[in-house]
Amino acid sequence: MTKPVPQPVEIESADGTLALEITHWLAHLAHERRLSPKTLEAYARDLRQCLDFLCTHWGTRVTLARFAALEASDIRAFMAMRRADDIAGRSLMRALAGLRSFGRFLEREGRGKVGALSAIRAPKIGKSLPKPIGIVAAKRLADADERAGETRETWILARDAAVMALLYGSGLRISEALGLMRRDVPLPGQGDTLIVTGKGNKTRMVPVLRNVLDLIQVYVAMCPHHLAQDAAVFVGARGGPLSPRIIQLTMERMRGALGLADSATPHALRHSFATHLLSRGGDLRAIQELLGHASLSTTQVYTGIDTERLLEVYRQAHPRR
Repeated sequence: MTKPVPQPVEIESADGTLALEITHWLAHLAHERRLSPKTLEAYARDLRQCLDFLCTHWGTRVTLARFAALEASDIRAFMAMRRADDIAGRSLMRALAGLRSFGRFLEREGRGKVGALSAIRAPKIGKSLPKPIGIVAAKRLADADERAGETRETWILARDAAVMALLYGSGLRISEALGLMRRDVPLPGQGDTLIVTGKGNKTRMVPVLRNVLDLIQVYVAMCPHHLAQDAAVFVGARGGPLSPRIIQLTMERMRGALGLADSATPHALRHSFATHLLSRGGDLRAIQELLGHASLSTTQVYTGIDTERLLEVYRQAHPRR
């Protein structure tokens, strides 16, 4: 069956042929590479900014042939313009990655070869360590009683406590926790694992603590909405899908009450899960599997946290510091 031809994206700085190739490229990334919508949006935005710059730089709309004939000096000029706007190195690296991806796509499709892209070095970026939350604070975030003075309904407080406990207890991304169906969550005493769907629709098995299952069951029992087995276990105030923003706002309120730094976000609970496991002797490979990281190098960033903690203890305790 012939695939339907998608409508080209509208980019004023690019002609119709180039815009259609961009449309095919984004469709390829979405359906075959299974990139997340946010990554697709970022890649499309970066490419659009590059084309807008080239249109101004050359004084004419960018054609497919002209883009394929890009020179290294053109790309360096674009990167310099972005740096002048105080764009961080990580964002510049993503922009270059997106341009290279589009260039490889054009080459595979026989639409041209953008050789200049391979001549540009990726910008250097400093490695920033994740900022975990302390063990005591992480546990308090999962305690509904910490919000007893709020005017929100009791079942909502129980729901938020269950989500927080799940993020910290199983190291889930917030999208993974909110994507769980009720059938995916065993009753307390009837199972100790979850099958979650992560990035790229990849599934993995993660352990879940009995007390976390207890908190989820308390929420389910209190929830005024019908929770079907094939529907999301966590729902919003009106029974619809629970937005990640609601949990982020909950965390903002709680970190103020608990005196936590702005870095205490829902994702920081996932960082805390990994860091605390590592500090208690957890195997790095096992933590990689639990987090669903495709590469061990992604997980290794947590060893930096542990090393920094040891150095801080040394600096504070050594008599000749």
